[in-house]
Amino acid sequence: MHRCVVKDITIGPGFPVRLMGVINCSPESFFQGSYVRPGSILARAEEMVRQGAEIIDIGARSTAPLSPPISEATEADRLSAALREMDGSGIPVSVDTMYPSVLERSLSHDIHAANDISGFSNPSYARFVADAGLPSFLMASQRTQGDATSFFETLSHLALVVARCEEAGVSSYVLDPGIGLWNPARSTVLDWEICRNFEQCTRFGRPLLAAVSRKTFLGEPEGRPPEARLAASLGITALLIAKGADIVRTHDVRETADVIRMAARMVDRI
Repeated sequence: MHRCVVKDITIGPGFPVRLMGVINCSPESFFQGSYVRPGSILARAEEMVRQGAEIIDIGARSTAPLSPPISEATEADRLSAALREMDGSGIPVSVDTMYPSVLERSLSHDIHAANDISGFSNPSYARFVADAGLPSFLMASQRTQGDATSFFETLSHLALVVARCEEAGVSSYVLDPGIGLWNPARSTVLDWEICRNFEQCTRFGRPLLAAVSRKTFLGEPEGRPPEARLAASLGITALLIAKGADIVRTHDVRETADVIRMAARMVDRI
């Protein structure tokens, strides 16, 4: 089993289940509670670290269905402003973007990983990552982010991501099965199927990311809004840890840290 190292944080079997806190610099975010205003980024990141986060994932574009589009320049401006606040903090930072131009601008700041929900579908992005020696979080994608429509396709797209990494010369990465409504062709049925079969994603010998925080399927069957999905997020997170998750991405660091401590103890991942 391979491992991934982000700054000094080792992710993978034999190590504790890690926690990634989410900071959204996009006011369009599906969960308004995750939006952090300019000038407050460092303070929020430091708070998350105190609560148990080991890596901070910073993004500046909402990828939720029907979100208003923004330009790559706007995303890069937002992200660069946030990263300037983080520079020199010593906190491990991943940048959540799928655009090479945005990643390129981010490389002038203190970043330690790239989070690409398009799974290196853009060869230019993969080259930037390889040249910079960045570890990566890579989602199951073929042509566009989260375009699998079945669990079979999810596994197929993860295999494709692994092949792209080998071709690009990227050896340190975490696989993300891609839970969520990434495009109109997806339904929450697939989210449940991925969760039920999560352990099958360990077949690639790579660390796995569990990223379910407040997502749509957790509001079923009542259609609860993101603000009412915390308990469901925590419950599914515990189950995914039991099924092999090595790192959890969350908006709710304090509560998720408690879940990780308990669930990890159950599966001897302390």
